[in-house]
Amino acid sequence: MHWLGALFLIAVLSRAAVRLWLANRQIASIEARRSKVPRLFADQISVADQEKAADYTAARMRLTRVGALTGAAVAVALTFGGGIASADELWRLTDLPQPWLGTAVVLTVLGALRLVELPFSLWRTFGLEARFRFNRTSPRLFVTDLAKRTALGVAIVAPLAAAAILLMERGGAGWWLFAWLGWLSVMLGLTWAWPRLVAPLFNRFTPLADTALERRLAALLERCGFTSGGVFVMDGSRRSSHGNAYFTGVGRSKRIVFFDTLLTRLAPAEVEAVLAHELGHFRLKHVRQRLAVSAAMALVGLAALAWLSARPEFYAALGVSTPSPHVALLLFVIAAPAFTFFMTPIASSWSRRQELEADDFAVRQTSAGDLAGALLKICRDNASNLSPDPVYSAFYDSHPPPLLRVARLRVVSLPVSSGPPPAQPRRQPAVLQ
Repeated sequence: MHWLGALFLIAVLSRAAVRLWLANRQIASIEARRSKVPRLFADQISVADQEKAADYTAARMRLTRVGALTGAAVAVALTFGGGIASADELWRLTDLPQPWLGTAVVLTVLGALRLVELPFSLWRTFGLEARFRFNRTSPRLFVTDLAKRTALGVAIVAPLAAAAILLMERGGAGWWLFAWLGWLSVMLGLTWAWPRLVAPLFNRFTPLADTALERRLAALLERCGFTSGGVFVMDGSRRSSHGNAYFTGVGRSKRIVFFDTLLTRLAPAEVEAVLAHELGHFRLKHVRQRLAVSAAMALVGLAALAWLSARPEFYAALGVSTPSPHVALLLFVIAAPAFTFFMTPIASSWSRRQELEADDFAVRQTSAGDLAGALLKICRDNASNLSPDPVYSAFYDSHPPPLLRVARLRVVSLPVSSGPPPAQPRRQPAVLQ
């Protein structure tokens, strides 16, 4: 076996092994604490809530274990098993010219990947989520969403694949720089179009009807120097009882969006605190930083693709005998996640730090107690795991564990004593479980 093929196989198997190991650690940690509510949450989280969150998280981890094994099997089947090579050979029988040949092969392989994912999506929606009473998606809505996502995916991927194939064939040695500039343009365009053109295909967005809450949020936006296209409520309850909030878009197309399920659970002050946290990401330039890192990673990835696609051994090592631009694209799409997976802890650590910075920003604008209260309600209603396995959390979690976040916020919200505090050694506040 060529060293490139051996390296890819090692990466694929290592990724599956690490995913299984981490999932098993998480399940063991959850089951050991299934009925033990952390003392910090004892006043708001019941034993029944704790047990539901534990069972829900464990069920998700079991699905993750199946996904880890399936993902590894699919990656091997498409490469060493000849999946990509077979799709390429079949489409070559049609004598289609480029870039239509390559686009057809790319869509075929990506469509096959979507078919593999479909049973997981069905079970997640109508099995796991329904079992824990989160699912509100009807079979008809599921099929409608699937059809829309498929059509939207083809509409985006097909022209991108065709353009990339033409650039690889005719753009010379520096084609990857032009491809990167095109990628930037498309990403910025999608970011602008998403709130106005794409998201409304799936959900209804209505202006916030609560005038008192709207005035409160408008005052917060003014204090934070944030201008947007408005505050909207999304009908998330059509598909799930989970709650969330986010802002999206760029420039004047920026929108602040609250799930209707979230607004029914939080008090106005807590809604304001949640929005302040989201605004913290904007004011602290977290969004720009993430876009810059994504752009840099895309540039590195395209440079690597350009280097690999010019080497016949790249194709032969991964099970393809006929080199071509579209096959290079597909091989890279399949192989890259096996290697970038091991960068996950770095990205997760950076994201957790930004989340704490956004919490600190929110505290300066609103109330630490209100933000802590909102986090507790969101954790309880979404059946979030309050005390994850520390290794699993360090590897995967983009947000700090709820224990850490709420402990920090409660320390900030404690009343200041009028007298001098007793002398104590300086240390970080302990988080007791």
